[in-house]
Amino acid sequence: MTVGDSREMTSAAKSTLAGALQDSGLSDRHRDILDAAAALFAERGYAATSVRDIGERVGLLGGSLYHYIKSKEALFVRIHDIALQVAEDRIRAAIAPLSDPWARLEAACVTMMEIQLDPNSLTMPLMNDFASAPAEIRERLVEKRDAFEQVFRDLIAALPLDPALDRGVYRLLLLTLLNNVSGWYRPGRMTPDEIGRQILRIFRHEAG
Repeated sequence: MTVGDSREMTSAAKSTLAGALQDSGLSDRHRDILDAAAALFAERGYAATSVRDIGERVGLLGGSLYHYIKSKEALFVRIHDIALQVAEDRIRAAIAPLSDPWARLEAACVTMMEIQLDPNSLTMPLMNDFASAPAEIRERLVEKRDAFEQVFRDLIAALPLDPALDRGVYRLLLLTLLNNVSGWYRPGRMTPDEIGRQILRIFRHEAG
């Protein structure tokens, strides 16, 4: 990763979290700390980011910083949860006006692609850093991830799907694909919207 890439990722993480926290009721200083932590976690990863790093980024050290945060672990969990909640809210808003089960799943896939492939999104850096977090932290993260995946469980449960297909396997394969597109995607040939629609066409297996 180049210096330019790091700066771009830092700016992206901060702008995304700032929007999510705009109506949170937190003080400006508290939001600044969450912004700084999100940017550092996205830029360096969980393991390589220290509380001291976060404090230096916002000009707070020692007791002054711990007035706002309990620990690095708690901070990472909170930012991870905010990022997933933002993603879930966007997907629910996209599917809300639709009634056809396939159209709803397509809208969810398209929105997921827009989130995953957006350089301003916090979701991918935090999702990719899951393995580097300590085991006790991962256990806390799984609960929020399960809540997020419930959106897709409900969408898939409503499909008139070929009965020969196991819905659990179908969901796992679909989510694995959606979560890993960023590993091979390159801008230019297809847009995130087009990729999301193409994925739905591949996964559309109707009863009868």
